[in-house]
Amino acid sequence: MSSYNYTILHIWGIPIRINISLLVFLPILAFLIGSGEQIGAYSSLITALTPATVDPAALSGPEDRWLIGAISAFALFGSVTFHELGHAWAAMRYDIEVESITLWLLGGLASLSSMPEEWNREFWIAIAGPASSLLLAAGGLAALVVVPTSATLLIYCLGFLAVMNVFLAVFNMLPAFPMDGGRVLRALLARNRSYVSATRTAASVGTVFALLFLGLGIYTFSPLLLILALFIYVAASNESRSVVIAGLLSDLTVADLINEQEPLPADSTVEAALDRLFASRRSELPVVDDDGDIVGVVTTEKLRSVPTDQFSTTPVGSVATTDLPRLDGRMDAVDGLYELAGNEAGVALVEWDGRPIGLISRGDFTSALNMRRDVEPF
Repeated sequence: MSSYNYTILHIWGIPIRINISLLVFLPILAFLIGSGEQIGAYSSLITALTPATVDPAALSGPEDRWLIGAISAFALFGSVTFHELGHAWAAMRYDIEVESITLWLLGGLASLSSMPEEWNREFWIAIAGPASSLLLAAGGLAALVVVPTSATLLIYCLGFLAVMNVFLAVFNMLPAFPMDGGRVLRALLARNRSYVSATRTAASVGTVFALLFLGLGIYTFSPLLLILALFIYVAASNESRSVVIAGLLSDLTVADLINEQEPLPADSTVEAALDRLFASRRSELPVVDDDGDIVGVVTTEKLRSVPTDQFSTTPVGSVATTDLPRLDGRMDAVDGLYELAGNEAGVALVEWDGRPIGLISRGDFTSALNMRRDVEPF
């Protein structure tokens, strides 16, 4: 999705990005808010929940309606940006880098370089967003006190700002992980249980809310609720899986998971390589040069490309993959896994102080995860 995000400005050095889904949705939102029925409904809401009184009849002109629609749509996503900046401010207080803030169809997302596992840090970072929304709502309410009653359009916009930010704060505090309320729930659970266990519980609660939004979306024929249900379900599942993987690999480095298979000399035949792969029940083997340095990997897929009548004459060096990604042996295993997951080769060369020391594949990570899962009390 990153290729559909466009940076529009920087705040505190943080790139503020807008997703193409929002560019498509903003005009639709402006049209919906600018319709006569929506203005009447919001006017009644503002009158009921704020000290202001809005007469929708005074905003019935076509120019007023479309201006209100445009201002309200941009004010809503400006409020979402302010909300995410609250998260960013709290994260930076803990020296956590904020990589970007992205605005999209369902709101905003502050991308942090890492999520703290200390419950109190996650709590304050999560709560800072809704607190920022309430602060902006308070600013709108304070402005309503001093605005002349004759400025109906301005009163409407300020009232809309206040009401929408209260809604943003309340909605985001639903314990539907990975929303703010779900992260607050995980932080509170993590006070007296493991981070992995707290994540699993919070993700389960998020899944329940996803099912509720799904049912409500079907009942009310609301596409936005259906998209929200899908987002919560997928995000909660991915977060739970990522945290479990990180917990299982937490004390391991890439070097700990190196493939210990005896390497093949580059001049070995394809026939010898196939015999070795069959005996070891592996799908890849390291290939070394005359000096014993690892120069690549030979895989069953590559060997299948050699005609069978050339197995005994073709050296594996001629079919080995040599342009492998390289991972530092000191790298945390979980970081190595994520780097390798996005690589087509599925195998990486492990280095120590610039010298190749072995190979690692996705299968090595899978084996380590399966072994840890069998013995760890998660």
